[in-house]
Amino acid sequence: MCGIWALFGSDECLSSQCTSAMKIAHRGPDAFRFENVNGFTNCCFGFHRLAIVDQLYGMQPLRIKKFPFLWLCYNGEIYNHLTLKKEFDFDHQTKVDGEILLHLYDRFGIEKMASLLDGVFAFILLDTANRKVFLGRDTYGVRPLFKLLTDDGFLAVSSEAKGLIDINHAMSSPANIVPFLPGHYEAFDLKQSGKVKPIKMEPFHCCTKEPAHAVYDIVERLPTSFDEDTVKSNIRTLFENAVKKRLMAHRRIGCLLSGGLDSSLVAATLVKLAKEEKLQYPIQTFSIGSEDSPDILAARKVAAFIGSEHHEVNFTAEEGIQAVEEVIFHLETYDITTIRASVGMYLVSKYIREKTDSVVIFSGEGSDELTQGYIYFHKASPPAPNPKAAAEDSVRLMKELYLFDVLRADRTTAAHGLELRVPFLDHRFTAYYLSLPEEMRVPKNGVEKHLLRDSFKGLNLIPDEILWRRKEAFSDGMMSVKKSWYTCLQDHLESMVNDTQLEKAPKTYPHNPPLTKEAYYFRQVFEKNYPGRAEWLSHYWMPRWTNATDPSARTLTIYKPDKDQ
Repeated sequence: MCGIWALFGSDECLSSQCTSAMKIAHRGPDAFRFENVNGFTNCCFGFHRLAIVDQLYGMQPLRIKKFPFLWLCYNGEIYNHLTLKKEFDFDHQTKVDGEILLHLYDRFGIEKMASLLDGVFAFILLDTANRKVFLGRDTYGVRPLFKLLTDDGFLAVSSEAKGLIDINHAMSSPANIVPFLPGHYEAFDLKQSGKVKPIKMEPFHCCTKEPAHAVYDIVERLPTSFDEDTVKSNIRTLFENAVKKRLMAHRRIGCLLSGGLDSSLVAATLVKLAKEEKLQYPIQTFSIGSEDSPDILAARKVAAFIGSEHHEVNFTAEEGIQAVEEVIFHLETYDITTIRASVGMYLVSKYIREKTDSVVIFSGEGSDELTQGYIYFHKASPPAPNPKAAAEDSVRLMKELYLFDVLRADRTTAAHGLELRVPFLDHRFTAYYLSLPEEMRVPKNGVEKHLLRDSFKGLNLIPDEILWRRKEAFSDGMMSVKKSWYTCLQDHLESMVNDTQLEKAPKTYPHNPPLTKEAYYFRQVFEKNYPGRAEWLSHYWMPRWTNATDPSARTLTIYKPDKDQ
């Protein structure tokens, strides 16, 4: 987890532009560097480092003696860097996982390079010999990337949009800042002036296809039969492999634990593998909520069962409300459910940063989208259409993760200099799960994620009651059953926005107009920080196949708390 930033063809003095790069300094608290590009006086790289792998040579832009014409700034982890190094007999100069990008690019070109990377990444690669600039981002956009490109070819790139909003450039109308599309790379010609000309933007991987790097994976080819026992065995094998490869770190590893199915499976597998790999410290787990919240109680059970060093972070509705403005600044979105869920994650990340030495943090993101975990998949009104429609919606959710859950998970942890790892979004695991027959993946017996739960049945990995625990949205489960966190928030914001403001909302905010006072307030805070940038969010997250007006499952007529089941 780092902050990357670069300019190509700046008309303004670079030293004044560099203040913008400092806005993403939280992503890399260990060191930072600015470097001009030889021969291109108006091009430069900025880098904020969080040291996870290769403490000595990990600074960027990364350059090695073998390819003096290549400059690389990347944010991410490449889990198969050693496998590929061995496979292609590359002669590495450092222990940095990102060095593999330089060797792959030199030998195979940009498209094959990107498709062979098993990991999460956003990169800026400059080839001064061939005068090319390349940008790329991982399949699900687990690592963020934004770009600004003007009509005259000035290109600015940053991990977060806040690193670009104050960039100075002479232009008639403000340039758009856009999130870079996950699973794509883009190529530009670099002119002698330092400006660029876009050549092409291409996808290199889609979530439904087995990734090109699977051929070189540690786990060999799996049995292809759709017999239920074979499928469940494959799910377990790929999931454990996903957690195992993410143990790559020279810093302490911990895990977020809400007590739900997903984070519990991650935490239990992590603790098991940490013992097998003989890590020198116990795995710390972290949960957040108010004292009687369903999440806190469930997480406590899981932690005791798996034997982790457990930390509980208690927070009150008041503390949550106080954090909202800061959270929106870090998120760069006004999406309702994203903000609600981010407050807890932001506060638990703050605790981890201040009170512990865990830096690499595992989490359960991506599972709901992958395994049809939202309640609306089986209890919508009318019910979710058919297995085909459910499978298609699952893929839609996966492709939109970078706007919602993956964005939340990255920004709330990065705000405190932590690095997030999400095994459920492993390329091979997701491709396999999405390749299964549609009927196998739908909820069964009124239980969402039935196939995933069933795959881990009888293994004694986590308590049975947790394995079959109902889905509870993170933003709901943090407070008591009697009063959700989001209702505390709504009650507080009732007085912050008046009826007239809400009536005029469609005129004030024509793009995605807010329909509630809570949504209006979030939008106000967003506009204060990022005026005129509402287009960053194409649409609000909402349940499908229901007449919902609020994203919380607790507002749906189909919701019943656990005790009523």
